[in-house]
Amino acid sequence: MKRIASLFFIVCIGFAQLAKADEGMWLLPLLNKLNMNKMNELGLKLSAEDIYSINNSSLKDAIVIFGGGCTGELISDQGLILTNHHCGYGSIQALSSIEHNYLEDGFWAKTKEEELPAEGLKVTFMKYMEDVTERINAELSDDMSETERQAKIWEVSSNISKEATEGNNYRAIVKDYFEGNQFFLIVYEIFTDVRFVGAPPSSIGKFGHDTDNWMWPRHTGDFSMFRVYCGPDGKPADYSKDNVPYQPKHHLPVSLKGVEMDDFAMTIGFPGSTERYLTSWGIEERMNITNEAMITPRGIKQDIWNEDMMASEKVRIQYASKFSRSSNYWKNSIGMNRGLEKLNVLEKKRALEAEFAEWAAGSDERKAKYGEVLSDLEKAYEAQAPYRKARSYVLECLLRGTEIYSFSLRARELQTALENDNQEEIDAAVKKLTEAGKGFYKDYYPETDRKVLAALTDLYYNTIDKQFHPEFYQTINKKFKGDFEKYANTVFSKSIFSSEDKFNAFLAKPSLKKLNADLAFSAGLEISETYKNIVAQLKETTSTISKANRLFMAGLMEMHPDKVYYSDANFSMRLSYGTVGDYEPRDGVKYKYYTTIDGIMEKEDPNNYEFIVPQKLKDLWKAKDYGQYADKDGKLHVCFTTNNDITGGNSGSPVINANGELFGLAFDGNWEAMSGDIAFEPELQKCINVDIRYVLFVIEKYAGATNLIDEMTLVKE
Repeated sequence: MKRIASLFFIVCIGFAQLAKADEGMWLLPLLNKLNMNKMNELGLKLSAEDIYSINNSSLKDAIVIFGGGCTGELISDQGLILTNHHCGYGSIQALSSIEHNYLEDGFWAKTKEEELPAEGLKVTFMKYMEDVTERINAELSDDMSETERQAKIWEVSSNISKEATEGNNYRAIVKDYFEGNQFFLIVYEIFTDVRFVGAPPSSIGKFGHDTDNWMWPRHTGDFSMFRVYCGPDGKPADYSKDNVPYQPKHHLPVSLKGVEMDDFAMTIGFPGSTERYLTSWGIEERMNITNEAMITPRGIKQDIWNEDMMASEKVRIQYASKFSRSSNYWKNSIGMNRGLEKLNVLEKKRALEAEFAEWAAGSDERKAKYGEVLSDLEKAYEAQAPYRKARSYVLECLLRGTEIYSFSLRARELQTALENDNQEEIDAAVKKLTEAGKGFYKDYYPETDRKVLAALTDLYYNTIDKQFHPEFYQTINKKFKGDFEKYANTVFSKSIFSSEDKFNAFLAKPSLKKLNADLAFSAGLEISETYKNIVAQLKETTSTISKANRLFMAGLMEMHPDKVYYSDANFSMRLSYGTVGDYEPRDGVKYKYYTTIDGIMEKEDPNNYEFIVPQKLKDLWKAKDYGQYADKDGKLHVCFTTNNDITGGNSGSPVINANGELFGLAFDGNWEAMSGDIAFEPELQKCINVDIRYVLFVIEKYAGATNLIDEMTLVKE
């Protein structure tokens, strides 16, 4: 085990110069060994210590996990955070109402007293990372079963995390890299008092909406602003009027110097997940099962949502954030399948696997260690295919697609309390459900969910083998003669979960008999049981695939000792580096690297909510009133492209120039390279960024929030 870890470091350190500048999500503690020479060649003026330092202020101290799945950056010494509009979307939506529609109208706090507490939102700073591979490997042996191995890793990791958090308020986790061949301890500090500071209206922050999502050219001002607060002692604290703006160890200076072709660009953020080393069988499963299960059910659900959202402003506010989250990976899945087919990724993977098989057979030692890896993978993926498909459809149709089923399951604790006839437990469960109901019903329209339930229970029934059907399908067939519309109508006419009034009336006088007889609750329990049974059946194949992938990864590094390997993304802090540039997506077409405000006006369509342009923005454009944010060509630049390697989780990541200054905000990838999570395409892969000058223009010229501009450290030359 130790030999594998040592080999990794030899490979990476000895051959780092072969890495391409535009591919790879790199761990910050290893930059000095792996990347600095190449980054300096591309123009970087900073040292590795400037980027990542444990004891001194560095760029990493200005970067946060925003919420649970995005990146943000500190841009003032008063805790001011910049992230994407779509990252703040959920919080903005939660704070919105018909009377105060911050999604549609925007919002700007002109004083700190006007900032709005964003309930439930948190930001997380990474304090440091530490390689603990040797410590964990010392407790492992090759004769362990995969279950025993994982149990030991968990035990040792828990001890390491506990040690790291003794005597402080930090959180710690040990994450594995290279399919379990390497381990890092990561220590975090979490702040829970985060307040909404400002955002443009959706007509700017989501200009182009779903039509332009993943597309270039782009003209979206995808940004929002928040502030992190702490206790008077500078430590994390829950919301209090006595809290003060957090003073970070480092905040990013903001560059007004503009964007030029071939400029150095790096991103630092928290990319969520990539599978660049996935085998051909894994890719087939991703395309034909996982992605397909996102494409078909979500497409049906989104059509229903969209129709109701267009008919009602109330529904549009309630479902705006839900629709955005759903459609993002729906479109991503479509693009990924298209890209993987176009790039012949399966053929390339099969060629690599054939090479691996020949190499493994080349010596008795390699044959003993790696000879069964590929056959084990093929058999395991084949065996689990029907279970994976059923699992994916249970999630997309029944647990995530239909809201009433999943919400009803929150009553399980109350069910237990009622069964125990324990009044204290009943009161506690009722209190929790009352609070949960407030949030749920605020963003819930029963008639919309009724339509979704009818459509998706029907889809599941006709797509998934009957062995995976929850028991309530028998009721639909017997009592409702297979009519899913009638079934849905009955659920919503009778269920205590179908409206806030019914729900609260039930909680005022909870009854075990009534709860158990509820159609939504009983169906939810059956769906949950079906899901657990499917997952249990996947346990053995999942274990086989995990072990085989770990050995395949180790074997690849032995087979190609002259190649640099970077680990897959796993929502830990990473840096990517590259340059500003244009690209040619297809024959006869060349996209330049930037867009301007002129393109917004060209796309304007007052009859399409996706392309409405605010009158004030048009007035500023007509007057060419761009202030200090105009480019040297006299135009206001909006977005630009770089070849940085990013994925989901990088949304909101700062795009930083050679001097460590913020000059853009990453918010998307391009349609032609949606295969990027599995196969990086260096000729086409682009990171789409909003130009920081457009962000500042909107803040100052459009919103008049000069108080926020005054906080920042602006760099003009």
